[in-house]
Amino acid sequence: MAQTSKMMCAFLLCSMAGNAHSSEPSVKSLRGFRQNSSLENQSNAAGNATLEDEYLQDSNQSQLGSEENGRESGLSCRSLNNPSNSVCAPVVRWAAKGGKWDPQAADWFKDMQSISKVDYKTASEGDWQKLYFCAPPGGKQCGSPPCTCSNPPCDVCFSGGGEKEGCSANPDSIACKRPKTALEYNGMKWKDIKVSGQGPFTVFAIGDWGGMDGTLNPIEGRPNLVAYPGGHKPGPSVFPRTRWNKQHTVELCNHKQFIRCYSTDGRDCPPGCGFVKGIDDQPQILVANSLKARAAKKNPEFILNVGDNFYWGGIEKKCGTPMNELSYTAHHQFDQIYEGVYNGPGLDGKVWLSVLGNHDWGGRVFNNGWDQQIAYTWKSARWVMPAAYYSTHVDFADAGFGMDIFMVDSNAMDASDLNEDPEHNICGAAHNEPGATCASQGGPASLASCKQWFWDLWAKQKTWLADQLGKSKAEWQIAVTHFPCGHQKSFWQAMHQSHGLDLLVTGHRHDQELWAPNRLGGLTCFVTGGGGGISSEATPNVHNKKDWYGEAQYGFYDLTVSKEAIEITSINWNGYEIKSATVHPA
Repeated sequence: MAQTSKMMCAFLLCSMAGNAHSSEPSVKSLRGFRQNSSLENQSNAAGNATLEDEYLQDSNQSQLGSEENGRESGLSCRSLNNPSNSVCAPVVRWAAKGGKWDPQAADWFKDMQSISKVDYKTASEGDWQKLYFCAPPGGKQCGSPPCTCSNPPCDVCFSGGGEKEGCSANPDSIACKRPKTALEYNGMKWKDIKVSGQGPFTVFAIGDWGGMDGTLNPIEGRPNLVAYPGGHKPGPSVFPRTRWNKQHTVELCNHKQFIRCYSTDGRDCPPGCGFVKGIDDQPQILVANSLKARAAKKNPEFILNVGDNFYWGGIEKKCGTPMNELSYTAHHQFDQIYEGVYNGPGLDGKVWLSVLGNHDWGGRVFNNGWDQQIAYTWKSARWVMPAAYYSTHVDFADAGFGMDIFMVDSNAMDASDLNEDPEHNICGAAHNEPGATCASQGGPASLASCKQWFWDLWAKQKTWLADQLGKSKAEWQIAVTHFPCGHQKSFWQAMHQSHGLDLLVTGHRHDQELWAPNRLGGLTCFVTGGGGGISSEATPNVHNKKDWYGEAQYGFYDLTVSKEAIEITSINWNGYEIKSATVHPA
């Protein structure tokens, strides 16, 4: 290895992914993988740290700074000599002087152009400090932004983003005017979606689709999102979950065993894991390719997105970024996991009506960057998530009917007492740091109040939804939420039987399940949690279905909509139509 590469490897804390040792959905086994194309010089300092360990250390890494952006943290610019930058100063100086000429520099410093708007070969020392403030290669983050850089402002990590149509004519509409806090627009109505033509019309539904971004250079001392060799490649990589029998009484494949399946392309894989090479190792891409092929033929009007948009823990930074800013972390994850995957004829420019899943809140913490997914609404031409819960109206004017869609946050289902179920508890004490808060964005103010906050939010929505359904004059009423058919069963039955809800669209369980109406008191419901961001509930091997809950493990749904009926078709990862049902207005 060249001397500069050895130095850079030391700076980057190069390490390989080790053996995993936990049960899903814990991510204890994800190693602090400081990705580098030269892995000859490994550092035990990073190699022995699990993702859980590093998450728990976040709050203690004072020199790294608790926020990505100087504005959101209250930090003002500081020179590289300031103590707040002691962690990054050596590598910044090395990179600015000689490291940029290393043969691997183009890979290490690939984010420079996006962040500083200059080529890394001509970057100033201030540009290098900005890079290590916003997206530090190897994790050695600067605690303060530079005071000078080639393209100010020097404390803003990402300044791009799109704009909704029509904002010049109506700048004060909800679609154009950003809220001051992430949850200011809770319960509000998004602008109408207008659809022309006689129909019938196509709508897609998908969930649990967003894999891990292995090329992200995390901030706040967080580990890279790499679970196994190969996970560092551009685009999404799947998170391997534990597999159980259908009754969830027997663990068939633990997380450590499943990691071996992924690490060896199935060569060293216990039979109980049911790992299918070519499917389990790329499910998001397979489902996306099927969705894109069908979109090119059917031209969907919009997409219903039931959440868990980014594994493992949503946007990998703390909440608190101002709503008029998009962190570089959020930009990178959206670019790699969403924008770069779901595009092409029939999808470009199509609205994604979206809700948060439990992993978007943080999975087992409540203070990850869920607010940045809401903020992206005003940075994107197609992403719509203006609040935790909201509604919109679809006007099929030429065809003579309308549809009211209610986007509901059901993540209270994973908000439990402090010491309960630590790996599935947004409000658990095991992984939330003691001072965690999202009060500045309208979220939970503290760990102590977290559980009550989520259940209060759910209570407000129950009243809100009943009221909105009662006021709806549309032919169709549809609810979209994350937690699957069967949760809060009596509530959803009442929404159908007493308030006219026609269809419930859900996710969370990592498969595809089209429920018969008699299972929910006449309400048709389906689970579309097989988007492929995380491995499926059971093996996708069609010759071994004994542990399947539904008709498929990976896929999405196609809804053909008319005034008289909605034809629901379950689409497998390979594009096959495998189950269908018809819904009529209540």
